[in-house]
Amino acid sequence: MLQRDCAETMHMLQIRKYISQPKLSTATLFLTRWGHEAYLRTGPHYDFEHYKQLVHEITKAFSGISKEVLEIKEQLHQDFDRPDLSEHMEKLQIKEKEKLELTAKLQLAKQNVQDHPANEDFLEKVQQLKQDVIKNKAVLADILQDFKYDSEEPE
Repeated sequence: MLQRDCAETMHMLQIRKYISQPKLSTATLFLTRWGHEAYLRTGPHYDFEHYKQLVHEITKAFSGISKEVLEIKEQLHQDFDRPDLSEHMEKLQIKEKEKLELTAKLQLAKQNVQDHPANEDFLEKVQQLKQDVIKNKAVLADILQDFKYDSEEPE
């Protein structure tokens, strides 16, 4: 019994560490932004093939992250009987997907600004999307804080 409790505690600590340090997701988003900036520098005759390959690799990385999150969510719900923590994971995954979608929209808007510098609507769209990304990051931080707080207390 004690050995099982210790193993579960260690596993829960590993999950908390994984959740509180989403380094791979952050690094992948950085690579996405960096790759898009490099792509924009190839304009007006964009090097779409190289950019498409980068997007493919990033999509594979996010797919792997998504699988890990689903596994953790399942473990929290089934193995640890912590549906509250599982729910945080679901919210986290939804907001991460939203952040990825916002990033893609922002990249397209930046390309539109570059291609049509006289069009103020595109610049306004970039500013609005930047604000949406900031709001999304704040919600993600809140979800992670809630997860941390709730995971410190036994249910």
